Amino acid sequence: MEIMVKRRFLGDKYTIGSLFVNGERFRVDGKAVDTLEDKNRDANMNGRFDDGERKMYGQTCIPFGKYEVGLDFSPKFSKKPSYTAFIRKGKMPHIRNVPSFEGILIHGGNTPADTLGCLLVGFNTIKGGLTQSLHVFKQLYAEIVAAMDNGEKVTIEFVP
Repeated sequence: MEIMVKRRFLGDKYTIGSLFVNGERFRVDGKAVDTLEDKNRDANMNGRFDDGERKMYGQTCIPFGKYEVGLDFSPKFSKKPSYTAFIRKGKMPHIRNVPSFEGILIHGGNTPADTLGCLLVGFNTIKGGLTQSLHVFKQLYAEIVAAMDNGEKVTIEFVP
């Protein structure tokens, strides 16, 4: 399974993208899914912090590039009632081996304050935020789990 985030708005406080799965725009209830991340600090978009660029904890989006996605236990989300009803054994989609980052997950959330460096999914129907995020995340989570259950490798790529 190949997930792609095509970043379409790189603002001074947040980043909005479009979500694709296996080359097709990911849709839930017939609506195209969007992403929300922190501000892009990789100005030259090469996937590295260089030439004076620097990561700021909880305020920097994931560097451009391609990464493996795994399902790993999350102490935080394994205790949230809105997630425990559907996540498998407390495991959340974890974007692995991101340079200068740890614990980067895909999850629900509505504002840049909810990201803390993670990737949020939902519908970008409000300026600078997402709506119906948990509903959208449930659908994406089910797709990721199904792919992994079928023995597929899951990757995510962040592109301009």
